[in-house]
Amino acid sequence: AHPVPVGQTMEHTTSERTEAATARSTARRYELIVVLVAALIYLGTIVSPPALMDDVDAVQAQIARTMLDSGDFVTAKLDGIKYLEKSPLIYWMMAGSYAIFGVHDWSARIPVALSSIFLAWLVFRMGLWAFSAKVGLYSGLVVGSCIGLFLFTRIQIPDVTLTATIALALWSFLRALDEEEPHPRNWAWLMCAAMGTGLLLKGLIALLFPLAAGFLYLIFTRQLFSKKTWQRLHPFTGTLIALAIAAPWHVLATLRNPPYFDLTFRAEPKPFSTADYRGFFWFYFMNEHVLRFLNRRWPIDYNTVPRALFWIFHLLWLFPWSAFIAGVFGLTYKPDTRAGRMRLLCLCWVGFVLVFFTFSTTQEYYSMPCYPALALLLGCAMAELNGRSARFGRWALIAVTGLAAVAVTVILLHVQSMPAEGDISHALTSNPDAYTLSLGHMEDLTLDSFAYLRLPLGIAGIAFLIGLYAAIRWRGTRLYLGLAAMMIVFFHAARIAMITFDPYLGSKPLAEAIAAAPAGELIVDDQYYAFSSVFFHTNRTALLLNGRVNNLEYGSYAPGAPEVFIDDAGFAQRWGSDQRYYLCVEEPRVAPIEKLVGKPSMHLIKASGGKFVFTNHAD
Repeated sequence: AHPVPVGQTMEHTTSERTEAATARSTARRYELIVVLVAALIYLGTIVSPPALMDDVDAVQAQIARTMLDSGDFVTAKLDGIKYLEKSPLIYWMMAGSYAIFGVHDWSARIPVALSSIFLAWLVFRMGLWAFSAKVGLYSGLVVGSCIGLFLFTRIQIPDVTLTATIALALWSFLRALDEEEPHPRNWAWLMCAAMGTGLLLKGLIALLFPLAAGFLYLIFTRQLFSKKTWQRLHPFTGTLIALAIAAPWHVLATLRNPPYFDLTFRAEPKPFSTADYRGFFWFYFMNEHVLRFLNRRWPIDYNTVPRALFWIFHLLWLFPWSAFIAGVFGLTYKPDTRAGRMRLLCLCWVGFVLVFFTFSTTQEYYSMPCYPALALLLGCAMAELNGRSARFGRWALIAVTGLAAVAVTVILLHVQSMPAEGDISHALTSNPDAYTLSLGHMEDLTLDSFAYLRLPLGIAGIAFLIGLYAAIRWRGTRLYLGLAAMMIVFFHAARIAMITFDPYLGSKPLAEAIAAAPAGELIVDDQYYAFSSVFFHTNRTALLLNGRVNNLEYGSYAPGAPEVFIDDAGFAQRWGSDQRYYLCVEEPRVAPIEKLVGKPSMHLIKASGGKFVFTNHAD
């Protein structure tokens, strides 16, 4: 063998160092791009207006506020009624935001916004570790700027934070098993800590999804019965870590809300009564987990998406990146490299989540926990696109963005001279049967309603033109950055549109009118959710007229529950008394109530978005 000259060796070492430094610099630049895109979208759209919406949005925010005010961080309450169906971590995060920034619409949104940014960053890091900086960039852009993640974070639900814990758990699982990983125990413990945290966000699926995906992966890679596998995963100490995080709240919630350990495998038909109250454990574990999966939960206050649409909708949720979905089918899933192992895990991950909800009740956003896996697969496909797949993706984007730009132009021309009097509720239809689905209010739109949306519609048109230009002129990374820019502009157009919908989807103007009026007791017609933003913006309790239904019905039968529910007779008696009352009511219910108490006794305080506040005393 001939000796290598010293100068040549030093030259080779210097070249390697330069390449490594360049790779690190590129990775940091890509990481910054992913975080910046996500921050522009999610922090950029937390501002108010729009205010918190009625229904779940303001419900979550008010529970957190009640916890902060009362100091009880174990049992959630609405209007003084125990609300036992959800895990508490999202409320704790929001309460922490209130403690730092004060109680505002925007501060209620900070935890979900930060979780979205963290998820985009996490997916980038997963792609960087398993594939390359370029795949990490593409994958982070996919999850951070797809329609689904933005759409389903407009309400303050914990699903995006749950998704991040599941992604972290599965990445940690793969790293713990990686032969090149010098600290497998740390990653095994992080995996279990992530699952324990997930338990405090949305219950048992935080365990089920990563465990099931990991189980399938171990079967396909023939590692399930390997002693080395379990030595690296540290299941015993990991279980203790998960329990240390999740068990205290579950134990306290059970002890504070007896009876304990009721395992009745059925929900009671109506009428429910105080004698049927079974405490926290039954309602949270049996009713909300087991019976919900079997579509036997009580009460049935939700709907389910048809199975075929549940699958097909992912083309919309992942837009614009779903244009490259064909490339996913050309990837290799052999677990003989780190990249192959990650792709195989993603396949197990996506497959289990989608099949699970195919056989369960499902909403449009329930599949969010598999978005990171889909983003990683799409990132790989986008990095390897060539030939027919690349052309198909680009032409699909050209067609969609071009048609969208044309549609926006036609609509704007149609409504350019159309008057937009009052608020947008005057131009919408009502479809209450659809509101149990996340996108139910989309059915309310009419062509005339776009007269109220000229500005956001015009901005959306600009966004589509950006995407069209990018798809025509650019390739590779420049194309994907152009698409991300399109989505940033589009999402800010959506936020402006939400301001127009504010009076229709929320009730802040009613709350402000009540706060400015003379002191009096508040009555809300129908269930709490119908005017939940009134509760948030006034921070007060109310009587619920014929509202002992759905989410608060079970807690209303708990021992010591306040008497906040009244019927027509109780309402008529109070309305005719000398005490001042305020009534929040939606338009379809105004005539029946006027018939009950007499129209002369109904004095209008405020009307907004098809909702009204009346008082029983004019002076």
